Amino acid sequence: MAKGLMLDEHLIGLNESVKIDLKIARLPSGTSIKMPVYVYRSKNPGPSILLSGGLHGDETNGVEIVRRILKSRHLDDLLSGTVVAVPIMNIFGFLNFSRAVPDGKDVNRSFPGKQSGSLASLTAWNISNKILPSIDYILDFHTGGASRVNYPQVRYTPDDEKSKELAQLFSAPVMMPSATIVKSLRWYAGSLGKSVLVYEGGESMRNDEFVIEEGVNGSLRLLQGLGMIKNVATSGQTGVSLNSSKWIRATKSGMFRPFKSAGDHVEVGDTLGIINDPFNAYEAVIKSNSPGFLIGHNNVSLVHRGDALFHMGLF
Repeated sequence: MAKGLMLDEHLIGLNESVKIDLKIARLPSGTSIKMPVYVYRSKNPGPSILLSGGLHGDETNGVEIVRRILKSRHLDDLLSGTVVAVPIMNIFGFLNFSRAVPDGKDVNRSFPGKQSGSLASLTAWNISNKILPSIDYILDFHTGGASRVNYPQVRYTPDDEKSKELAQLFSAPVMMPSATIVKSLRWYAGSLGKSVLVYEGGESMRNDEFVIEEGVNGSLRLLQGLGMIKNVATSGQTGVSLNSSKWIRATKSGMFRPFKSAGDHVEVGDTLGIINDPFNAYEAVIKSNSPGFLIGHNNVSLVHRGDALFHMGLF
């Protein structure tokens, strides 16, 4: 670990803790938009890890997880290494209760970004060029999009042993391999040789205490496992390890009634839900065609044929 860490134009020495406001852009009103970044450094060498929330602006569980970690004060006296914590990556989306930025683009599909690009591309460029160069590992917090809810889970890159090791240290209720998506933060960071762990839990714009507690406790377990913080008593569990996943989709359009939810074990033939049309002309029973563990479900009441209803993890 270098004695001086350069983040944007700020040189941060050993055993220092600082808050930096990265300038991103301006609103049409002229208001400057800044991304608050918290940096904690130990006097001892060790890894550098980024805790990132709110890359999608409507995913508030991750924002709350990072906020609580900061409030816990566990980062104030690091045993080793550096922690960079960013509660809200996508300030524009957060202000607009939106997954994307105002022009509709997804920051997490815009990496590495361009300094002369759109708002999403500019936000990604700032993260890529001002934060990532100082980072070894990333713990990126997400939730289910739209009306989908995710059971607390960590996803690691299949061919990256270090990210799998981070997943084991985190010890979430569910861990599983997951391929990277082109132009995502995980994809770009991986191309730079940085290991990324994605935590998924809950539903957008809805805080879930179980998801938040699992996220905080898992993060502390991970930091302990890396030798970065003192041992902290956290509630642990024997997690479910999955090999892959698949989506179970609506076979008809209509009104959807789920009988199962994220966190349930299912067997072949189990009834997962029913789709009826509003006038009782037909009924479609959704059954499981394989054993598995439901890692996500859709809370929407009206569905179209082909819509995702359940995300099933496979053993």
